[in-house]
Amino acid sequence: MPTEPLRRRDAFFGLHFDLHANERDEALGAETSAGNIRELIERVRPDWVQWDCKGHPGYACYPTEVGWPSPGIAADMLAVLREVTREMGVALLVHYSGVIDEKAIEEHPEWAARTAEGEPHGRATSTFGDYVDELLIPQLREVIERYDIDGVWVDGDCWGAVPDWSARAVTAWRDRTGADPPHGPEDADWQAWKDFHREQFLRYLKHWVDALHETKPTLDITSNWMYSTYAPVEPEIDLDYLSGDFSPEASCDRARLEARYLAGTEVPWDLMAWGFNRRPPAVSARQHKPAVQLMQEAGVVLMQGGAFQFYYQPTRAGHVPKQFIETAAEVADFCRARQSICQDSETVPQVVLLLPAEDLMRRSERVLHTGGVREQVEGALHALLDLHYSVDVLAEWNLQQRLGEYPLVVVPDAEVLAEGFREALVEYARAGGSLLLVGPGAARMFEPELGVRLDGSPREDTAYLSSPVGMGAVEGLWQAVTPVQAEQVALRYETYRPRHGVPAATVAALGEGLIGAVYGPVGAGYLRTHHPAVRTLIGELARRLFAEPAVELDAAPDVDVALRRAPDGRLCVHLLNLAGAQRAAGFLAVEHVPEAGPIRVTLRMGDEPSSVTWEPDGDELDWSWANGVLTATVPRLHIHGAVVLTPT
Repeated sequence: MPTEPLRRRDAFFGLHFDLHANERDEALGAETSAGNIRELIERVRPDWVQWDCKGHPGYACYPTEVGWPSPGIAADMLAVLREVTREMGVALLVHYSGVIDEKAIEEHPEWAARTAEGEPHGRATSTFGDYVDELLIPQLREVIERYDIDGVWVDGDCWGAVPDWSARAVTAWRDRTGADPPHGPEDADWQAWKDFHREQFLRYLKHWVDALHETKPTLDITSNWMYSTYAPVEPEIDLDYLSGDFSPEASCDRARLEARYLAGTEVPWDLMAWGFNRRPPAVSARQHKPAVQLMQEAGVVLMQGGAFQFYYQPTRAGHVPKQFIETAAEVADFCRARQSICQDSETVPQVVLLLPAEDLMRRSERVLHTGGVREQVEGALHALLDLHYSVDVLAEWNLQQRLGEYPLVVVPDAEVLAEGFREALVEYARAGGSLLLVGPGAARMFEPELGVRLDGSPREDTAYLSSPVGMGAVEGLWQAVTPVQAEQVALRYETYRPRHGVPAATVAALGEGLIGAVYGPVGAGYLRTHHPAVRTLIGELARRLFAEPAVELDAAPDVDVALRRAPDGRLCVHLLNLAGAQRAAGFLAVEHVPEAGPIRVTLRMGDEPSSVTWEPDGDELDWSWANGVLTATVPRLHIHGAVVLTPT
């Protein structure tokens, strides 16, 4: 008898295949065989397989009677996948494009979102229109009933939605406001117009999610990137899990932010890596990633407690090549070896970086897509991680009630915070917390508490910063300040010769706690250069505010750390080696990750453990314990491992 497949909330490792079927396909499913899929599952042992159903072009890859099947269907791929996955106890999910549907717009122009000039959008349907009830829900119900699928991964949904001037959208706006809609960002009602569309997207999403759950209550549903940093609002719609496919290029860096944010949502989650790379403009040319590169990308996700899947395209005829099967098996073995200490682990709060959702949503011109306006956040995160802090990332909605758990709260540059959150941060610091503001906008919001005088408005400047390895520069808006009660911590200079500096950062007492600020755009500056001078400045501030973190490393900057508890309660110091990670467009394949080490780990922990091991190898480490402080040495770190403490 086959075993029942795991629900997505309990699953750990999966595979994703999509084809984005189109009108040019000629042999979809011609080479999809039970033997090939069985070989894949036997060799890789995934908890789930996600297969194509309908992609952005809008053509179904199965013989639909609701929408538009690709003219190139040769055999029913989903029928083969369902037969084999049911036989082998593996969940079958489908990839389906939601808001984005080019064929639906071609056939039904009235379903399209419209530009301010009244032109139909080429890809995005209107969430105000009939598309959701006439195609999306009926077609997915057809797939559920025909194949008894276990879940739906809806792509092109929250990130595909666009501001919409269709007749129904305009009528709804006029009914609400009594006015005509704005035309662009220069108009007074633009922020309200964006909020109007965000509210509508949530209604649209809830509508189809509830409808599919009514069809099959056990169906596991997600909308790609919903409730992530793309859409950083509080989860209220009944998605069964959260997921997103992080960019194929510079993937580790993209996942460093996303994994830490999703880990704080308290909803089951995974992240999906791409199994191949692309270099524009030849975006159709696939450059396959070696297994070691995918292991490094997986490590970013696993060390934050998430599930992992990666994406590959079979041949257009639906065959999974043996080379991919072998690569997938290597990656799966890497993940499974770490499952017991990674899956569903919980953070031990140390440093929290605010994702300023209110600010990001105001600055983004998309409906639910904050990409392109997160530079300050990502740069601040990279600096903190390169300084070996264990960092969580939370938005206002889930941080405000947890502020007291964190010894250090970091606010990246922002112009606005959610209502009441500034006051909550001040209260947190006055009660004994430490608050670090990274950027002139964030500093200006807290001028009364900083113990400085802000001299005029920020102005464009090039600031040179000193470090032991030489001067670094950060261009952008810098705020001139005069310390009044604050202590000057760092200087900035007009040239790369360090003399006649002016204050770049300060620290001051605030009640029982501390508040520090850096008065220039060093978050974005670090993201652009990763120069050690910028990291040195942020590190000096962080040390003043948080002198004794629970964990410290003697390691190179490209070793990330995360302090977490495994499900069995054991304390784990996760280490990830990002040496050689793919970051440059001219180097798309990572063939070798050089080992790091030896690495000295210092852990302030209280009670002496009975053993300290290096997992997943199980080797006993060289360690000592005195006065509540553990010191252990990790001889070598290849990609990922954890120092695991077993209590007495």
